[in-house]
Amino acid sequence: MSPAEETGGDVGPLSNDILLVCLPLPEKPECAERLTKKFKGLQVRWLSALKPGQPLADAELHPDVWDGVTLLSTYMPPPAEIIPKVRFVQLPSAGVDRWPGHPKYEDKDVIFCTSNGVHAPQIAEWVIGAWLSHQHKFPHYAELMKTGFWESPFGANVEDSTGRRVGILGYGAIGRQTARLASALGMEVYAYTRTERPTPASRVDDSYCVPGTGDPGGLLPAKWFHGTAREDVNNFLAQDLDLLVISLPLTSETRHIISAEQFEILGKKKSFIANIARGGHIDQDALIKALETGQIRGAALDVTDPEPLPADHALWKAPNLLITPHVSWKTDSLWDRLLDVLELNLEKLATGQPLINVVNRQLHY
Repeated sequence: MSPAEETGGDVGPLSNDILLVCLPLPEKPECAERLTKKFKGLQVRWLSALKPGQPLADAELHPDVWDGVTLLSTYMPPPAEIIPKVRFVQLPSAGVDRWPGHPKYEDKDVIFCTSNGVHAPQIAEWVIGAWLSHQHKFPHYAELMKTGFWESPFGANVEDSTGRRVGILGYGAIGRQTARLASALGMEVYAYTRTERPTPASRVDDSYCVPGTGDPGGLLPAKWFHGTAREDVNNFLAQDLDLLVISLPLTSETRHIISAEQFEILGKKKSFIANIARGGHIDQDALIKALETGQIRGAALDVTDPEPLPADHALWKAPNLLITPHVSWKTDSLWDRLLDVLELNLEKLATGQPLINVVNRQLHY
């Protein structure tokens, strides 16, 4: 007998379920109320994670909180023994990160979904903001302000974006919104995907998309490239890219996908590189050399390897480089979008429809 039946309450498709939301934000009573009204009989529990990105503390693993949980939204994996009944996990991230190897992740009967798409608007703004800041010499003028020096308007060369070419390595939700913003600046978009997208139907993205954003139809790229071999990547990088955006998952295939060989290719156009994916995508020693020798015009990193980046790391001293501490995902709108994805998937669970952002267990995204 379900909890709803035991108490004489309303019964619905999720009346046998207990949802635990474990996120680093204060409880939202209005959200819990909306979910329990929409899904009759569903129990909703809320746990505010004490230290975001850190393993769950003992105080957060109290049996009263986790007992009977069947639906879970969390970033950090809890011990498998306290979630024996979990059948669905909604991750707040775009990837699975800490979950591979966890018994529940290895259980193919448990559905895992990401929140791919909720981070796209703010991260795309970070990418284009970093690009524009470099092209319009904002860091240079910020330095001049420290000494109160009014430089001649002819002191620095400035290039606008119109007619420039952006190559997006990983044309997912973030890449598509970046393409949208770049197109508005008059840039030409080249897209790279792991598998071939030869037809209009194959270029459609069915993941979560914030209304009014992105390129869900795959209409913006002037050219599409694909492949898993380094030769395929190198061919893409050789397309005279002014801006290269790295926005693909980190896997064994993509680790150090940009290294000395690739910088040599990018050096022909002196590309600007923006990495908002994972630090492991770039060979950082090779990046430092490319920046110090002027092989590329500059770079912007929101991710490094390791994180946090040690204070004495040589990357901090590299020229023409912007580093931010993995914050491009941040926006006050994030949590509402995360809960929107969760509610959407709960509705699909309740009605037997295919869920969105279901994780591919082979590719881990």
